Amino acid sequence: MTEALIPLISLIALEVILGIDNIIFISILADKLPQEQRNKLRYWGIGLAMAMRLALLAFISWILKLDQNLFSVATMDFTGKELILIIGGLFLLYKSTKEIYYKAEIASEKKPVVHGQASFRKLLIEVLILDLVFSVDSIITAVGMVQELWVMYTAVIITVLIMLIASKPISEFIRNHPSFKILALCFLMMIGVALLAEGFEVKIPKGYIYFSMAFAFLVDIIQMKTIKKPKVE
Repeated sequence: MTEALIPLISLIALEVILGIDNIIFISILADKLPQEQRNKLRYWGIGLAMAMRLALLAFISWILKLDQNLFSVATMDFTGKELILIIGGLFLLYKSTKEIYYKAEIASEKKPVVHGQASFRKLLIEVLILDLVFSVDSIITAVGMVQELWVMYTAVIITVLIMLIASKPISEFIRNHPSFKILALCFLMMIGVALLAEGFEVKIPKGYIYFSMAFAFLVDIIQMKTIKKPKVE
């Protein structure tokens, strides 16, 4: 039991770091909904992410086959995992650049809030697409770290519980600080580039991405704290 504790803690830490992408993406999409539906999208999105990962663990032998070559183009081989990463990377790049463009070009207009069950379903489908991409990447990473299935299941459940607790504060923080929303969107864009590059067998260490974004976040915090509001005479 003690021997499995360190791999379990390590896997939870890795899953939480990877889960930040999910939380940010879901938070930005939830901001488009009326207030009473935002929590619903967050809980559904994160809950379905857990269900998807647990289901994928049940088909672990099929997941491992995603690392096998499916076809080749010129001298490059493509696996099922790489195709999923390419599609997910393109989708994340599209969504993040679209949101940045909207924020930058239409900032003067009041942002419309989408209504209706159809809009909720549309946003939930977008969340599920990214859930699938991150879930496949997460499960294959977990298989490379540990061998025991119970450790993987435990790590997934604990990680999702942490994401559920952290999702609302992160969402509120991003909503109340527009500059951090742009930073978060840039972060998602970088993750999209990393997924796309990995799909084409070009490894970009995610540690570099998370460190650079953490540094940018720190700079933004310092700037926000040091800029004083002008005194009203």
